[in-house]
Amino acid sequence: MYKTTVTEIGELVEAFKEESLLILFGPKATPELRAISVIHTHEDPTEDVIQVGGKFRIGEKEYEIQEVGSAANANFTELGHISIYFREGENEVLPGAIIVSPNEWPDLHIGQAITF
Repeated sequence: MYKTTVTEIGELVEAFKEESLLILFGPKATPELRAISVIHTHEDPTEDVIQVGGKFRIGEKEYEIQEVGSAANANFTELGHISIYFREGENEVLPGAIIVSPNEWPDLHIGQAITF
């Protein structure tokens, strides 16, 4: 299990709610990326911590990981970056993304724990 903490929520994060997309980034994100991302502490994640059938939790909301893109674990390990799509059913996954269910947008707060 890997645990990190939300330290910043970009002012444009809610704009992606309609697309059911949440972008996570570690603390080295550029100002442009910070505007659209949830920034988290990102400290020494275990390699390949994100697996199909695993759990993703943010705050009190838990999701099941349905799909994992081919570059998702590498991007998360190196940059703390991952795109999370909240979708149900079969979907095509982008290389740096994961798909989780249920299709419910989480309540976001600074200080929340994120676990994989």
